[in-house]
Amino acid sequence: MPVLIAGSAARTCLGDEVSTFAALLRGESGASGLRYFPVGQLNVNRGYHISEPGPERPERAGRWLAECITRAAGQAGLDPAARVTVLVGTGLRELRGVERWAVDGCPMRPEALHFGGAVRRAVPGAEVTTIANACSAAGYALALGQDMLELGDADAVIVAGADSMTESMLAMIGRFGTDPADQVRPFDAARSGVLLGEGAAAVVLVRPGDRSPRPQARLLACGLSCDARHETAPDLAGICRAMSEALERACRRPDDVDLVYAHGTGTELNDLTEATALRQVFGAAAPGPLVTAAKGAVGHTSGASALTSLALAVQSLQRGIVPPVVGLVEPLAEGATLRLVIGRPRQAAVRLVQVNSFGFGGVNAVSLLAAA
Repeated sequence: MPVLIAGSAARTCLGDEVSTFAALLRGESGASGLRYFPVGQLNVNRGYHISEPGPERPERAGRWLAECITRAAGQAGLDPAARVTVLVGTGLRELRGVERWAVDGCPMRPEALHFGGAVRRAVPGAEVTTIANACSAAGYALALGQDMLELGDADAVIVAGADSMTESMLAMIGRFGTDPADQVRPFDAARSGVLLGEGAAAVVLVRPGDRSPRPQARLLACGLSCDARHETAPDLAGICRAMSEALERACRRPDDVDLVYAHGTGTELNDLTEATALRQVFGAAAPGPLVTAAKGAVGHTSGASALTSLALAVQSLQRGIVPPVVGLVEPLAEGATLRLVIGRPRQAAVRLVQVNSFGFGGVNAVSLLAAA
């Protein structure tokens, strides 16, 4: 059952969803020098930080999450008597707090780890479920939220995602390459790897016909796959299956899709696999959808990345404009036939958008959004 997106909000290194979208249209990157971490030990020098004054504060991800939920809920004008469930997708939860507690004794409240307190500060009394499902966590939460509305398990579902950088995750990506990356360059022939971003995002889902202000978009369907073929490497068949399932559930064809917000991590294998999957699914849909990606501008926001892209996709639907892939100059060979948006924005009649989100272990989530 299609559902309505009654509110959406995001927070990235470039600001809120409107500021972030404007920066993407200008081709700006939010990459900067790494803060808070021992750069020399990590083989990572840069990242996409949310800038805050002073020393590192505790529970940063939870604060951004509460901010986005508050703004999205305010846009939606939720009935105070409504049964509201909040689903939070995250890759790392508040793991940074655990790291700081272990190293320097910075106080860590155990209940903060799963964001329950942060969410209830924004939506008192809400039922909160946290899904720690790698980098597609928020995409999976989105699919679950749609199912809950269809089954009548809630009157409204707030789907949110949040992640801040952690030393353990930085150490892992520092082992993927010899030379540290300076910027995420999605689908570029000279891409050198991923960099972490910080951020949060939230959307409010309601049933069609429910009383709410003017909806921002419609969530038609989600396609999921969990191939578990490899711990970290993507599986082409699993990704294609998630795309095809989303189209089938939405009763749409590949040539109906006007725009794809790609996962686009800027890594050697992931970009190659995603580009190949897009060619396979849309190869016969001439001329094919426009393709953009956000991570060159905001970094990889881990479990929040699906909703970060979704909030930007809502902007494209409403404004009829597609930002370029920041950091992309010369496409990789496998993406040469894709309609990648390079260099400057493209005006386009955007009616149907596909949002890709893939994670370690082959957990793939693909969402289809349509104009309201």
